[in-house]
Amino acid sequence: SLRAGKANLQDSYARVENGELLLYNMHIAQYQQGNRFNHEPKRVRKLLVHKREILRLIGYTKEKGLTLIPLKVFFNDRGWVKVEMATARGKKSYDKRQDIAAREAKREVERAVKGRQ
Repeated sequence: SLRAGKANLQDSYARVENGELLLYNMHIAQYQQGNRFNHEPKRVRKLLVHKREILRLIGYTKEKGLTLIPLKVFFNDRGWVKVEMATARGKKSYDKRQDIAAREAKREVERAVKGRQ
């Protein structure tokens, strides 16, 4: 399924628990040629990471408000699946409201321009 591009990173995040890096909410569609032994699409996935990398990630996530976010999934030269990670800070609710208001205003302008033509 990954080779066919059937992965979705939307709403996924990673967390360090018990010295292991776990990836949550990443959707990998079931393999079409699979049978009844297919995997659960949104199961928690353990990522293989060197211990010093885990310690570095723990340091990043200890800071309040930072979360590990997967940016992309790709295959390296050896054919192994890799996940590129980044730390991110969540939006405040007032930031979201401002973005929604700006989006609505942009839609109104587009409707008005479209109506004139």
